[in-house]
Amino acid sequence: MFKKVLVANRGEIAVQIIRALHELGITAVAVYSSADKDALFVQLADEAICIGGPQPAESYLNMSQILSAANLTGCEAIHPGYGFLSENAEFARLCAACHVTFIGPRPEVIDRMGDKANARQTMQASGVPVIPGSDGTVRDVAAAVTVAQRIGFPVLLKAAEGGGGKGIRTVQTTADLPAAFRETQREARLNYGDDRLYIEKLITRAKHIEVQVMADSQGHVVYLPERDCSLQRHHQKVMEESPCRAITAAERAKLGAIVVKACQQIGYTNTGTFEFLMDSRHHFYFLEMNTRLQVEHTVSEEVTGLELIKAMVRVAAGEALPFTQADAAVQGYALECRINAEDPRHGFRPSPGTLHKLYLPTGTLGVRIDTGVTTGSAVPPYYDAMIAKLIVHGRDAAAVRTKMARVLRECQLLGIASNRDFLLALLATPEFAAGTCTTDFITTAFLPRWKEDADVTA
Repeated sequence: MFKKVLVANRGEIAVQIIRALHELGITAVAVYSSADKDALFVQLADEAICIGGPQPAESYLNMSQILSAANLTGCEAIHPGYGFLSENAEFARLCAACHVTFIGPRPEVIDRMGDKANARQTMQASGVPVIPGSDGTVRDVAAAVTVAQRIGFPVLLKAAEGGGGKGIRTVQTTADLPAAFRETQREARLNYGDDRLYIEKLITRAKHIEVQVMADSQGHVVYLPERDCSLQRHHQKVMEESPCRAITAAERAKLGAIVVKACQQIGYTNTGTFEFLMDSRHHFYFLEMNTRLQVEHTVSEEVTGLELIKAMVRVAAGEALPFTQADAAVQGYALECRINAEDPRHGFRPSPGTLHKLYLPTGTLGVRIDTGVTTGSAVPPYYDAMIAKLIVHGRDAAAVRTKMARVLRECQLLGIASNRDFLLALLATPEFAAGTCTTDFITTAFLPRWKEDADVTA
């Protein structure tokens, strides 16, 4: 087992990784930007090194600075968390060259599955159904038009290296394609340094279903109960639940067999998540694979009782998985709400600032709150707007929904705007209670109603 590990991330995920390392008896080293010098994760780490300015390119995306910090402090491994460098194959290769273990899959597998266009082709070759779209990337607008007209509008333009809802545009007509192509390329280049795009048919009224896997180098692969991540706005997840209330045990086993087989065929190790769309007839279509930990891994932990960050570290150290498929059975139901520093009443604009007061209602059975901030913390404008995850676990969806509403009502965040009231209203909808929400529910059904009931500015 490792003695010292560097955490190449920030915020709540850095806090959770540091806590997991400490419980494993491992020294945790944090790297931070100048904007995060007083952050909670910096305080919790055993050692901390400033690696640059507030912009991600100056710090959390600065590979040479991160590896220099790892070598300087004698770290044997790096945990990348999610976002930033977590799916960067070049960084994983550089770690190996510097004799530092990258806690994640091998770089060649990240290349193969982290590139969304390549992943589509790989899954097709493995017999996994995929959404109709381009064969690989589209080189220019003319090629994009040809594919879009073949599969039919509306379509999605997607960045080959995309993730987290960035680098995606919905296109309704041929006339809209040139501008959308340029905008998506620009966003992809800015966020990923790679402007290659591919096209998929837009499947409406679908559920977004994902299955997390854990695999070790001894050949063991375990899939966890599926997550329903259908509640989204602009392809950004708002709430996540596990298991999906619309999926049967037989469908769960079928999905599990698909992802286990895919992992075995590509030689996957450590953790990753297969994302699918499920249409109204319960046909599943592969979307992409995230070759990293996901924000919503917490609902999977709560519904199984398994600790995934610790398992990632053990597998990276060469150990076998500390659990089997039998240990990953569904135990009740779990729901996660993301508290963001944003103002839903004014177009969800970001709300950076200082948290003058933060009260998060911990201390009740089934309530877990993951955050990287405390009262007095700064919420910088440079990073993702999420500041806390509220996760509630219980015997069934109705009981969890009631408890989550109580937890949200008790939350107090002064000094910044948040989406707390938006989440409460969403939780109270009959569609959520029935478990029938699809990926377009917030945009097409909920937001218009909510705007009528609230004083909302575009």
